[in-house]
Amino acid sequence: MNDIGIFFAFVGGILSFFSPCVFPLLPAYITHLTGGKIENSRLKLNRSTLYFRSVGFIVGFSLIFIVLGASASFIGKILMNYRVIIMQIAGLLIIIFGLQMAGFLKFKFLMKEKRIYTGRQSKNMFSSILLGMAFASGWSPCVGLALSSILLLASSSETLSEGIFLLATYSLGMAIPFLIITIVISYSLKVMIRINKSLSKLAFINGVLMVMLGFLVLSGQMQKISAWLSAYSLFEF
Repeated sequence: MNDIGIFFAFVGGILSFFSPCVFPLLPAYITHLTGGKIENSRLKLNRSTLYFRSVGFIVGFSLIFIVLGASASFIGKILMNYRVIIMQIAGLLIIIFGLQMAGFLKFKFLMKEKRIYTGRQSKNMFSSILLGMAFASGWSPCVGLALSSILLLASSSETLSEGIFLLATYSLGMAIPFLIITIVISYSLKVMIRINKSLSKLAFINGVLMVMLGFLVLSGQMQKISAWLSAYSLFEF
């Protein structure tokens, strides 16, 4: 398994969660999941219900991301004879996405928003899973750029399982901070105010990482570094 790719997928998932398009909407998603409401800078809700349905939400968006990863890998395997060209195109696109994320480029067509939102409130685990799937299916531009980069990486992976694992790792990167912040803001929203001030910096960091990833893929150094790391790795996926 490509260790560098796994690292970028995991960090990309974390930074996607803290993107300006997703993080500020977290209280709205939480109240929609639980039927709670915001009063005096606090969320009034049943915490056990929140934790239970948050897991459902995570399962929902993870399913969509993993299916996308499998699809990208499958297409990549079909075009295996053109793998070098695909990697070069993927690297170039990832660099462009990274520059857009970091704010160096301002392509409006990359920031078009496609958001699927159901007006129905989540009432159980199943509806929470559906809400997570809707979120992943209609991701906002910030997540779309990072996710597209990981999907491009998955399309150039050698096996189908690698592509699936990359997107599972990306999902895990989003899931961990989602659970942690969900628990924290169920007690107080003040932490959101503090984090909101740093969102632009986090977006810049995400963009820089994506540019680095793009150059590694474009130059072919990604495989060389991964081969070197695999030689010193005790376990290989």
